[in-house]
Amino acid sequence: MKKQWAAAWLLMGMALCAQAASFQVTGPDGKPLGLVMVTRTATEPEKLDATDNGYAAPGKLQQGALEHTRFSNALGWVRLPDVPGPYRVRLRKPGYRDSLIEPPVLNLAASWRMQVETDARALAERRPSNAWTSTLLPGRDDLRKEFMAQCGFCHQQGSSFMRRDRPAEEWNTSIQRMVRYGARLSSEAQKELPALLEAHWKEINAHPEKVPAATPWAPALSSVAITELPIGDRFSQMHDFLQHSNGKVYVGDNLQDRLYEINTTTGAYTVYRVPPQPGDQLGGLLAGRLREFPKHETYQGIHSLVEAPADGHIFITPSYQRRLIEFDPKTKAFVTHPMDSGFYPHTVRMDGKNRVWFTLALSNQIAMFDRSNAKFTTYDLPFRSFMEKLTVKLTPFFFRLIGWGMPVTNWVKIDHTSTGVPLPYGIEVTPDGKVWIARLHTDEIASLDPDSGSITMIPTPLKAPRRLRSDREGNLWIAMFNESAILRYEPAKAKFTTFALPVVPVGSDTPYSLNVDRKRHQVWVNGTNSDGVHRLDIASGQWTHFPLPRQATFTRDVDFTNDGQVLLANGSFPSWHIEDFQPTLIRLAPDGAAR
Repeated sequence: MKKQWAAAWLLMGMALCAQAASFQVTGPDGKPLGLVMVTRTATEPEKLDATDNGYAAPGKLQQGALEHTRFSNALGWVRLPDVPGPYRVRLRKPGYRDSLIEPPVLNLAASWRMQVETDARALAERRPSNAWTSTLLPGRDDLRKEFMAQCGFCHQQGSSFMRRDRPAEEWNTSIQRMVRYGARLSSEAQKELPALLEAHWKEINAHPEKVPAATPWAPALSSVAITELPIGDRFSQMHDFLQHSNGKVYVGDNLQDRLYEINTTTGAYTVYRVPPQPGDQLGGLLAGRLREFPKHETYQGIHSLVEAPADGHIFITPSYQRRLIEFDPKTKAFVTHPMDSGFYPHTVRMDGKNRVWFTLALSNQIAMFDRSNAKFTTYDLPFRSFMEKLTVKLTPFFFRLIGWGMPVTNWVKIDHTSTGVPLPYGIEVTPDGKVWIARLHTDEIASLDPDSGSITMIPTPLKAPRRLRSDREGNLWIAMFNESAILRYEPAKAKFTTFALPVVPVGSDTPYSLNVDRKRHQVWVNGTNSDGVHRLDIASGQWTHFPLPRQATFTRDVDFTNDGQVLLANGSFPSWHIEDFQPTLIRLAPDGAAR
């Protein structure tokens, strides 16, 4: 009798949960369906005060509408967060048709039944970019890697926006525009690729069955919770961000010169405009780069952010100017620190002596800002040739005197090694105080001794090192952008170890960046081409792949909350490539802590 009463109470509890926010997903045969991505969005998003040229009014608290994603368990059950207001649900699972459930039928079991997709084109269209780009340029591995390295760092190349049929002439026009934006596709590849791309995508679109299946979803996803907060619009670019010690997350809109201060638990946020300086031009020193972009308000180009542990101030690199920006989260005041040398302030980090370190990508330098005396010091990285040195040194002439607003390297022949733009990119400070740099176009990392100023260049065994981070033992982890892999470098042993990303098809992802959760001894890697993020457990060497809710998700940075949740930002350029044309801040709880 006790067992019967227990069973009755269990069924009653399940029924009550179903009325609240628990549902069961089934397949076409009515049987439970596990590993279904279930995304809840409000039918009536919160109204924002968008009186600042379509963006949130500066300094005014706004209430965003959080979107919640969960995965059904082996019995098909999924519980969505209890939140006020009507909402709709989208069901998504590889091999099945997407299903959108509106509020009136949410509690009908029939509405939660998914149908198998049998159409080859529809199946292919639901696969992420890496499945499509894996088909590119068979037998031309070097050309494919060059294309992915130089044409895949702004947006995905296998998204629906890019894989459509288009003539070679249109491809040529697009490539020339991308070169103006900063792509270093070789002159030979610029001539050869338009016809190859036209023929390739015509073939694949005619035969979508040639697009292979993508990375399978693992059972562990049933414990994952994902929350997204839409911010900005299709003309925004949410580049980098920062989890601050005050509990807020700060996100920079690179194209609109706005800084978002976000409460990721409630979705409330405030926007602050980064004020231009007298004499600043629209587009900054790179005015020619964005002359055809339909809408932007970038005078400075917010790129990377770092918190100073001493006082919580945030330092921001403005890539379109020669300066460093300081923001006080308490007073909301911005302070500008002008520089008299260097070009394109890029990735930024702090050391233990309250000094700010950042790369100067276009002048082949590293910069240090000493807060104790407000002075800059720059360090020149070695050049590969006299021609490269001459090209880089001429950059100020073209910026200041000719006023083209474009680097001189855009007007000369580009070789396969990108002579003239070695491009120091990522930067990191290890626990011993050394500064490390990844130089993207030379396939090297570098170590800088702050005490002596000496620099050591170290070739990497794989191509295109983009960003790097240190673990708690002082080892470096490096994202190898067009190699679908990361490297570990152990300075004590001068040893590299390769870790291939856990994607299907093998070798098809482009990891833009990574970060190390030192507390949990894990590396999290941006799956920039795979609509996902990857976790490597350092001790066991085991990978886990986490798919993200939107197609064409393009993430460039990773950070962590104190309780182990993972932060990402959907920062495609342009953002209209993203599904729903909407950039978002993403919070992923691997163990469901965000439920």
